[in-house]
Amino acid sequence: MKSQVRGGTRWKRFAVVMVPSVAATAAIGIGLAQGALAASFSISGQEFKVKASELTGTKFVQYGSYAEGKTLKGEKFAAPVAVSGFKTATISNMCQSVVTPHVPLIGTVSLELKAGTGAEKVQAEDIYLDVSDLEADAEFKKIDIGVAAGSLKKNDTDPGIQPGTEARANPFGFGQRADEVTLRNVEQKAWATTAGTFKLPDLSLKLHRGTKECFQD
Repeated sequence: MKSQVRGGTRWKRFAVVMVPSVAATAAIGIGLAQGALAASFSISGQEFKVKASELTGTKFVQYGSYAEGKTLKGEKFAAPVAVSGFKTATISNMCQSVVTPHVPLIGTVSLELKAGTGAEKVQAEDIYLDVSDLEADAEFKKIDIGVAAGSLKKNDTDPGIQPGTEARANPFGFGQRADEVTLRNVEQKAWATTAGTFKLPDLSLKLHRGTKECFQD
């Protein structure tokens, strides 16, 4: 089965209906599971943008959750996210950017990271993306849509719910999974990326004065 979609999904709206109340959620355990890092950290108060010409992944899962952290002013906040997990992922022409405003004596500063721009592509294993907004041309193989998130079990071949974040996902909420996925012309906003391994060939990291992002809204 193949499914092709031109994405324009506003995941902030999508994820809100799938996650339990933040106030009612119990404390989250910290640990490691089968080589995947547990996302027990607090997110920064800044979303970052990621652009790629293509992302191919195996054993894809997706479900609603939320991320917690503090704003740049130190105020607590929580953000709804759609968590996308892959057992393996290959990314071509990856660009990542984050803008920090009001740096003392400097003003706005942008960090720009690029990798996988040559013959060798970015490689990742046991990777999870906390996505708030995604646009791409998508193709899925052997996809199940509408499975209960609690049935996305982690094992040697499937990523399942991200270790350490099980309490953030409603086990009865909406989820989906696929054997393979290809995303082209990817533009996404995310709060966090966690991976067991992340290989970045041709890595380039630069700082710019002012606003310089991988793509414009």
